[in-house]
Amino acid sequence: MTSTLPLNSTVAPSSPLRLKDILKTLPKHVFQKDMGKAWSMVLVNVLMVGLGYAAVAIAPWFLLPFAWIFLGTALTGFFVLAHDCGHRSFAKRRWVNDVVGHILLLPLLYPFHSWRILHNQHHKYTNKMDVDNAWQPFRPELYDRVSPGVRWFYRGIRGKVWWLGSIAHWASLHFDWRNFSGKAREQVRFSVLLVIGFGAIAIPTLLYTTGIWGFIKFGVLPWLVYHFWMSTFTLVHHTDPTIDFQEPDEWNEARAQLSGTVHCEYPLWVEFLCHHINVHVPHHLSTAIPAYNLRAAHRSLQENWGDHLVERQFSWKLMMEITDQCHLYHPETFYQSFDEYHANR
Repeated sequence: MTSTLPLNSTVAPSSPLRLKDILKTLPKHVFQKDMGKAWSMVLVNVLMVGLGYAAVAIAPWFLLPFAWIFLGTALTGFFVLAHDCGHRSFAKRRWVNDVVGHILLLPLLYPFHSWRILHNQHHKYTNKMDVDNAWQPFRPELYDRVSPGVRWFYRGIRGKVWWLGSIAHWASLHFDWRNFSGKAREQVRFSVLLVIGFGAIAIPTLLYTTGIWGFIKFGVLPWLVYHFWMSTFTLVHHTDPTIDFQEPDEWNEARAQLSGTVHCEYPLWVEFLCHHINVHVPHHLSTAIPAYNLRAAHRSLQENWGDHLVERQFSWKLMMEITDQCHLYHPETFYQSFDEYHANR
């Protein structure tokens, strides 16, 4: 694949697009860690989560949905900070990243190491068919081959119940350490057992002290809001009618990371609580960029590589466009809807 390069590039316009050529155009300061900013984000996030729990505790019934949304979104911020820890872009010392990452993911019942390892696979093979593990569309022949139950579930999470996708991903991939090998297996087993131990203490305690309704009010519903955002963020990051998953023999890393990920602007309160994780293109170009430097990196990409970027504004219309069209893989049109697939059979 050839691609137009920015005017300030030292690479010939006819040269293939390479990841290192893109990274050279980014300011050096966006890769620098600032522990003051990092720990400030943790402090603010803890305060926001505390505020959310307080709101859930004192809100009258008609304001509870707003409190749940706020709290679940603030808990998503915990995941974003753990996300930086998983990429070692939070702190310089690995053990600090591991400790902070585990602590932040415990309230979400998410094993840190299994998520970290599987997520790094997604970054290494973004939009590579049969290899990427994040929202990869089914090939039509696979869709035909799976059981009716799997087809029914797949139609749901690719349609109007996309918000359950993150729960399915969490439950099916992150708790079986036998799917890992070597040192990774031991790390994943530690994370899984830590989550199980935490859940074995936290869930009965919450049930005993607040009852079933308290368990639902303080635990289940904020957790579902968190998974709504995780499903939505990750779906929008990598799913758009104009973005293709590429066949393995045609896959180009630079193209996949620069033009195969979506920059999406969400309401300011969501961006604040979730630390601007939706400024997603620079993060895919280099996981070394901390969350607080993503916007500066994106401004540089807009200046140098603007023609390559896919940028969207979050809206219900956008979600309907994705969930109405982006169902099954098609090598020429990128996606085909379930209706189109059945009509052409």
